[in-house]
Amino acid sequence: MNHFAKIAAQLRSHDLDGVLLTNEANRFYASGFHSAGTDGMALVTPEEFYYFTDSRYTEAARRHIQGADIREVGAGRGYSALLQEAVQRHHIRRLGFEDAYMTVREHGFYARALPCELVPAADLLAELRAVKDPEELEILISAQRIAEKALADILNEIRPGVTEKEIAARLQYLMLHYGAEDKSFDPIVVSGPNGSLPHGVPSEKVIQAGEFVTMDFGCVYRGYCSDMTRTVAVGSVTDEMRRVYDTVLRAQLAGIAAAKAGATGRAVDGAAREVIEQAGYGPCFGHSFGHGVGVEIHEGPNATPSNDKPLPAGAVISAEPGIYLPGRLGVRIEDVLYLTEDGCQNLTLAPKDLLIL
Repeated sequence: MNHFAKIAAQLRSHDLDGVLLTNEANRFYASGFHSAGTDGMALVTPEEFYYFTDSRYTEAARRHIQGADIREVGAGRGYSALLQEAVQRHHIRRLGFEDAYMTVREHGFYARALPCELVPAADLLAELRAVKDPEELEILISAQRIAEKALADILNEIRPGVTEKEIAARLQYLMLHYGAEDKSFDPIVVSGPNGSLPHGVPSEKVIQAGEFVTMDFGCVYRGYCSDMTRTVAVGSVTDEMRRVYDTVLRAQLAGIAAAKAGATGRAVDGAAREVIEQAGYGPCFGHSFGHGVGVEIHEGPNATPSNDKPLPAGAVISAEPGIYLPGRLGVRIEDVLYLTEDGCQNLTLAPKDLLIL
């Protein structure tokens, strides 16, 4: 799978003769091939597609990338030389570049090396990546199922005496065991008073009876990310713990009910936020309802209070409200949604009624 043709089809509407892709995630989106860091470059023109890399990746690139001219950099023929040849061959005058990613130094280098104008074009890629095609959706669902298998197993291992770090390590192992290529981010596993840290780092803290355990984790499968959060209780819960959990779940369901193509990110976030505010926990929900998920764990579009733009059909966003009581406890519940004109499809199947282990 690659998206060279889809990118090329947008060049004319953006008044571009080509677009240069140096960012790792955009290179993968275009080519379907992963090479780490700066070890690769893609060029999309209306007539032809190119992928430049070095000898460590050339053979693999030729095996995996379809429909593109694979060229190898080497001594005396670096990326700028190969790119300059292609720019001249295709008479490129306006070349798009990723202004959201390219450094000032890199921009200066290519501006001097290339006989064309560099035009900001990060939005072109962001808009395309925000709308998932059917194959991308199937991969995202598969990634989600891997994470859910890991969750089902880890629930049998959460008990008093186990540390947050141990649970986090096991989650990573289980996702790899079930077919993941990597984790999509460092797992968050926090318990008891650590639960009030939305992005807390797993520690040597021992899980105790009567505590919540929040697990936020995901994996990478065929280049795409999953993301989910579940909060479970160990042994027992207090009335306050149950009240907080039920409020977060009601807020999430309200946001999911509001999530559809054409709704603004602000409206979706607001539907969930209103539930939490009415329950008296408004100041305890500091982050947004959700973010886009795809090649990167955080990408557009976002369901945030500041996003007044309509969400596009085909977008995949997280649904993750939370309540955090400093030094006491925290609850977050997260699913991933696929937006349609009529509503949304919840890609997450894991149960989320309060589970007491």
